[in-house]
Amino acid sequence: KHVQLASTMTPGAVFSSATPTPETNKTFALEIPDIIVVIVYFVFVIVVGIWSSIRANRGTVGGYFLAGRSMTWWPIGASLMSSNVGSGLFVGLAGTGAAGGIAVGGFEWNAAWVLIALGWIFVPVYISAGVITMPEYLRKRFGGQRIRIYMSVLSLILYIFTKISTDIFSGALFIRVSLGWDLYLSTVVLLVVTAVYTIAGGLAAVIYTDALQTVIMVVGAFALMFIGFEKVGWYDGLLEKYEVAVPTLTVPNATCHLPRSDAFHMFRDPLTGDLPWPGLVFGLTVLATWCWCTDQVIVQRSLSAKNLSHAKGGSVLGGYLKVLPMFFIVMPGMISRALFPDEVACVDPEDCERICGARVGCSNIAYPKLVVELMPVGMRGLMIAVMMAALMSSLTSIFNSSSTLFTMDIWMRFRPQASERELMVVGRVFILVLVALSILWIPIIQAANSGKLFDYIQSITSYLAPPITALFIMAVFWKRVNEPGAFWGLMVGLVIGLVRVFLEFMYGAPPCGEKDQRPAIVKDIHYLYFALILLGLTAVVITVVSLCTPPIHDQHLIRLTWWTRGSQAPRIDLEDPWAPVSTPDPSRPSLEDKESPQGTGKNDMPKTDVSCWKRVGLWFCGLSSSQAKPQVSLDERQVLEKKLTSIREDPVWRNVCNVNAIILLTVNVFLWGYFA
Repeated sequence: KHVQLASTMTPGAVFSSATPTPETNKTFALEIPDIIVVIVYFVFVIVVGIWSSIRANRGTVGGYFLAGRSMTWWPIGASLMSSNVGSGLFVGLAGTGAAGGIAVGGFEWNAAWVLIALGWIFVPVYISAGVITMPEYLRKRFGGQRIRIYMSVLSLILYIFTKISTDIFSGALFIRVSLGWDLYLSTVVLLVVTAVYTIAGGLAAVIYTDALQTVIMVVGAFALMFIGFEKVGWYDGLLEKYEVAVPTLTVPNATCHLPRSDAFHMFRDPLTGDLPWPGLVFGLTVLATWCWCTDQVIVQRSLSAKNLSHAKGGSVLGGYLKVLPMFFIVMPGMISRALFPDEVACVDPEDCERICGARVGCSNIAYPKLVVELMPVGMRGLMIAVMMAALMSSLTSIFNSSSTLFTMDIWMRFRPQASERELMVVGRVFILVLVALSILWIPIIQAANSGKLFDYIQSITSYLAPPITALFIMAVFWKRVNEPGAFWGLMVGLVIGLVRVFLEFMYGAPPCGEKDQRPAIVKDIHYLYFALILLGLTAVVITVVSLCTPPIHDQHLIRLTWWTRGSQAPRIDLEDPWAPVSTPDPSRPSLEDKESPQGTGKNDMPKTDVSCWKRVGLWFCGLSSSQAKPQVSLDERQVLEKKLTSIREDPVWRNVCNVNAIILLTVNVFLWGYFA
């Protein structure tokens, strides 16, 4: 969700963490057509979830966490879109557009380039390596455990305290502003429904429901976009009205209440711009590479593809879909300011507190305000469904990927002999733990009335991501990088990033009209520039330490780098002191019971009568199968392993993907140039 990062350093574009009170905002009671739309939405989600749960192979680690590696390009592409476009992006991106203009849309358009890099560069390496998680790739690439465990724990911390909390707050904010519903009730209901079909169905259920919810999001958001443009006088009317969208109450001797003169330009001054163009082009790519090419939530979707061509096709579709948020999220946010400047563009602290309960600004109510004021009966219900879809699709992705990380990278460290059945149960139980932590996090979000929490969550992500980006790029392209270099590069990058985070917490951005007295490293170095600096420093440390320590022998790097991805030679994995004698292979179907004389292994249910409730519970956890598993010979296992790690493509479909990728990037360059 790096699009939300743009608000961090933008004057007047502060995301408030205060929940607007019903007394100061227009709320409405759902009418019958609205209720029908919401009910139909939930029915569709449940039906799709049940259908995908029944048809999916949920009884193995590979089936649950990677959808059996059977997904096709279109649900992968839709899931890439909906996993990234959560409710936080609807609220945050529209609010930043209202405050600063269209430049924040560059965060969306930049994604096309790194999505192509994902499908054409990173996924082939991940598939040939035969991995299921990103920390697992680092373990195979460098050996040892400290990098893998560090990455797993860091990713889980980021998921729990940034992505989950951000999405929950934004979704609850939308529902509270538009409906006046109780914050806890709406959040708990959404979390429970989300957790149910994530636990029951695994990644297959998540991807198929994501595909459904992508359609709902796009249709609903476009409906609001057309209504908003018609109200404001289409694009020419927006150009005219946005420039004069000034609140009635302003702060004396200040200009932060005025719309930016470059609001309709993507490329802004490299020194004084709120989003300087070098940072938007290069610094943003650092953050986007982490998000799209190394983050478990995103990469897991591509790894579920039935072959490399489908993974590439999903990347292309995702790139096309990422063109749209500029038009159905950013510009509607600007329309909201043009129509309601006194509320959305308020700068006087007392006035803002009266409007939305926060003294730092109310730009984050831009999208909910537009829904409340413009949407007719029935369409309001559709937009509630859109925000529910955005929230739930994002949360399901995070829940499933976090469960994968915990189960495969942490639990198996302490339980190396864990059976496949145990891993299935642990993965589902951990999702319940995430739900509980999410609910407990709500009061902390509510208490952050200064708005700093929501802003600084984005800053924390941007300051922690560049070292990871540097490591993955160098690991894939440079064989000389070794474990000491990788580890100490991560550590130095982490320390530098934490110093910047600490300074951000100590010196908050001053309110409108006050002098900025923060240290130069905070106020003068834009976070996108800081990302570039941190990437460079990390790369230097990795290089120096790697060159001063022994290299990794080539026999350990087969199919783990870009240059060796197609090698057919056997790879000798680096020694893992934690490795069990025999563990379930997470990247492929379960084969562990082949030696059982009766054909029933430890994961099979005993052939005894069980109660109806127990059978339902076992089915829910993917453990209900009582059929004997097929015996698989060693030769058959080797053939299957070779197939699952193959990156061979049909020449026709390879060319189709290549042509579509070129078309996508051509359209992307045209859009950048047109709005530059």
